[in-house]
Amino acid sequence: MSSLDANRPGSRRDRRVRSVLRKPLPVAGHPARTVMGGFAVAVAIGTVLLMLPVASEDGTSAGFVTALFTATSAVCITGLIVVDTGAYWSTFGDVVILGLIQIGGIGIMTAASVLVLLVSRRFGLRMQLSAQRETKSLQLGEVRDVASGIIKVSLLVETVVAVLFTGRLLVAYDYTAGEAVYFGVFHGVSAFNNAGFSLYSDSMARFVADPWISLPVIIAVILGGLGFPVIFEVARRLRRRRAHRWSIHTKITLITSGVLLAAGFAFITAAEWNNENTMAPLGFGGKLLAGLFAATMPRSSGFSSVETGDMTGPSLLVTDVLMFIGGGSASTGAGIKVTTFALLAFVILAEIRGEPTVHVMGRRLAAAVQRQALTIALLTVALVMLTTITMLTASRFALDEVLFEAISAVCNVGLSTGITADLPPGIHIMMSVLMFIGRLGPITLATALALRDRPRKYELPEERPIVG
Repeated sequence: MSSLDANRPGSRRDRRVRSVLRKPLPVAGHPARTVMGGFAVAVAIGTVLLMLPVASEDGTSAGFVTALFTATSAVCITGLIVVDTGAYWSTFGDVVILGLIQIGGIGIMTAASVLVLLVSRRFGLRMQLSAQRETKSLQLGEVRDVASGIIKVSLLVETVVAVLFTGRLLVAYDYTAGEAVYFGVFHGVSAFNNAGFSLYSDSMARFVADPWISLPVIIAVILGGLGFPVIFEVARRLRRRRAHRWSIHTKITLITSGVLLAAGFAFITAAEWNNENTMAPLGFGGKLLAGLFAATMPRSSGFSSVETGDMTGPSLLVTDVLMFIGGGSASTGAGIKVTTFALLAFVILAEIRGEPTVHVMGRRLAAAVQRQALTIALLTVALVMLTTITMLTASRFALDEVLFEAISAVCNVGLSTGITADLPPGIHIMMSVLMFIGRLGPITLATALALRDRPRKYELPEERPIVG
C-alpha cells in the first residue's frame, strides 16, 4: 500500500489515528486529584521543614500553625504571613520558602497548561485541528515542551530581575555583595511567581520612589500574571517577526489586563494623591510610581510600596475588585482570572443587546464556556462571603478589613491591611485551607467542567420564569 493510500480517508491507518485521538480520557476528577495531591505533598514537606528549629532565627520550633500557614502561602504563591519573613526565619527557613515558591509557581503554570492539553484531547479530530489553528499557543503532543518552556521562561525572568535588584542594592544602598545577591534572588523569584514574600518588614515601602527596584518588580509581576500560553505566543510572534492571527485567549488576556491595570492606576493614584499616610509625602514621579505599583500588585502579588491599611476606603474597594479578578489563566496569578471576567462581560453585553448568542472577537462563545465562567465566578463569590462571615464572627475587626483579608486569601493575593497575624489560630488554619482551595480550585474545577460530558437522553418542556 502506498503512503497516499495509507493516509486516505477511511483507510486502516486513518481509522487507527482517529481511534487514538477520540479515545476517552480517564474520569475528569483523576487529573484534578493528581494536581491537588502533588501540591498537598509539597505543603506537607514544607510544613515539616519549617517546623525544624534550624528554620527559625532564634533556634526554636515555629509551631504547627505558623509553619503550615507559611508553607501553604508559599506553595500557593499567596504571600500572606503571620510572622515577619526576614526577621523570624533563618537563612535555612528563607531557602525553604524560596524553594516552595518556585515549586508552586512552576507547578501551577505547568499543571494549568497540561490540563489545557488534556481538555483539548477530548475533542474530535476536526475540532482539535481547528483549536490548533485558533490557539497557536498549546498544540497537541507538546507536554514536554510546555514544561521545559515554563522552566526556561521562569528562570530567565527571575534572573533578569535578580540581577537588576542586586545591582541597584550594590550601587545605591549599603549592601555587601553577598547580601545584595541574597536579597536580589529572593525577590526576583518572589516577584515573577506573584508570591509577594519579602525579606523586608515593610515589604517594598522603602523603595516606593525608586524606579530601579519598583519597575523590574512590576514588570515581573505582570509577566507572571499573564500566563505561559500568552507569553509563549507573544514570544513566538516576536521571534518569527511575521503577522499571524492572535488567539482569542491572548487577545482577551492582554486587552483586559491592560484595561484593568490602567483603570486601577488612574483610580488609586487619584484617591491616594493627597493621603498623608500614603502618597502625599512623595514627589510627582514617586506618586505615579506608587500608583502603578499599587494597581499592579492586586493581580496576585502581595508586595506593597505604601501601607495598605492606611489607604482610603475607595482605594481598598477597588483593590478588592482587582484582587477578585486576579491574573491570566495558566499563570502565577489567581482570582477568577481575567478571561473569566471578560467572558462574563461579553455575556452581559449580548443580553443587553438582545442577541441570541454571545460573540467574542469574531467567534461565537459556546454555551458550555459561559456556564463554566459563571460557575467559577459565583462559587468564588460564595466562598468569599462565607469566609468573611466566619472571620467577622471570630474576630473583632471591621467589615472592610475582614473582607479585604478574605478576598486576599481566597484569591491568593497576599495583600493585607495588617490584621493577619492578629487573627485567631483557628482562622489561620481556615485561611490555609482557603489558600489551597483558592489556588487549585479554579484550575481543577474548570478542567472538570470542560472534561465532563453527560448528554441528556431527553429534554423537559421549556418554561421561562420571571428574571429581574
